[in-house]
Amino acid sequence: MFAPAWVKDAIFYQIFPDRFCRSGRYHAVGKFVEWGSKPTRENMFGGNLAGIEDKLEYIAGLGVNAIYLCPIFKSNSNHRYHTVDYFEIDPVLGTLEDFDRLVKKAHKLKLRVILDGVFNHCSRGFFQFNSLMELGEHSPYVDWFHVKGWPLNAYTDKPNYECWWNFPALPKFNTDCPDVREYLFSVGEYWMKRGIDGWRLDVPNEIDDDSFWQEFRRRVKAVNPDAYIVGEIWDDPIRWLKGDQFDGVMNYMFRKAAMQFLFDENPISIKEFGERMSRAFPEGRGDIPMNLLGSHDTTRLMSQPCASLERIKLAYAILFFLPGAPCIYYGEELSMKGGKDPDNRRSVPWSKLAEMQAKPLYEFIKQMIALRNKNVVLRDGTLEIRSADNGFAIERTLGKKTMTLVVLQDGSDFKFNIV
Repeated sequence: MFAPAWVKDAIFYQIFPDRFCRSGRYHAVGKFVEWGSKPTRENMFGGNLAGIEDKLEYIAGLGVNAIYLCPIFKSNSNHRYHTVDYFEIDPVLGTLEDFDRLVKKAHKLKLRVILDGVFNHCSRGFFQFNSLMELGEHSPYVDWFHVKGWPLNAYTDKPNYECWWNFPALPKFNTDCPDVREYLFSVGEYWMKRGIDGWRLDVPNEIDDDSFWQEFRRRVKAVNPDAYIVGEIWDDPIRWLKGDQFDGVMNYMFRKAAMQFLFDENPISIKEFGERMSRAFPEGRGDIPMNLLGSHDTTRLMSQPCASLERIKLAYAILFFLPGAPCIYYGEELSMKGGKDPDNRRSVPWSKLAEMQAKPLYEFIKQMIALRNKNVVLRDGTLEIRSADNGFAIERTLGKKTMTLVVLQDGSDFKFNIV
């Protein structure tokens, strides 16, 4: 296994910082919408690092032991995937001291911390790109981007430079440029040295250069050999999982199969689900995937077409029975709803916490977390998936210990049991 050993025991909790918690201990300059307002692509709620720090005991109390933070660097978007400065904490979120305090407290509570690294593209406000807008072809940073003409059409629907999905607000780095590579590698090193435990890499497949990620891995691992490097890959990830690039990927192959099996109006069969699960968890690889049912890019489970409490419970039972590191999207344990982006990024209703914790899903997820933490077979055991016409079983075995999730289909409903 080339992935860090701690990851197989990890249970992640993903946080979207602007919507998680806004603490009065930090005051950001500016106006923010009322907590609980309807999220849009532009509005800012003012969630901050102090708010996350205030809720670390709550997170640890779930039984999870790692957090994954969506971008926290300086940006002019609520999601912060438009990076302005990779070495600065966004002033809406807090200060570098707030960050250091958050990481220190998280580690004290035995919570690992990984950050979101957006290294394929930046913001129009990124200093080097802004230089191109001001100086044109005379900018000293002209080689940092893929420019096709002058002056830059940075505020039109037809940008004349490469950008992410043709959005002019997201110019794509030229990662063949040595200065760009050194800048981005130094970002990876800098935050590792400040104490983080790894990186989640945004759209890493769009940097179509194995040598870039090989060098990124060498530089990060030189700071901390136990750093977890996980890539956002939505399809077959084998290219990046040979031990010289990523330690794992966000397991969207598993998520897609689970959604189509449990929540789609035209579901796939039990047989197909079993086959796709087997492909998502092949034997013999040394990676550890981050397994997920939802994220900031997906519709929440409670808002899926065929959602029901029992189907959501089954989805989580499957998640916690699989090898790899489960990841819970913030608020899922509280039965939060949310459609497509940006509706899936609602603010956590902390004022109604007791009411939402009283809902049955909260206690069920805590029980599944405790079950996984208590039984090493669910973290280290071999995997066998057996399917029949009316159900399937997920079996984990370690030595003489075996645990099995048995699922039976009864018409349009499912029943499951753990033995």
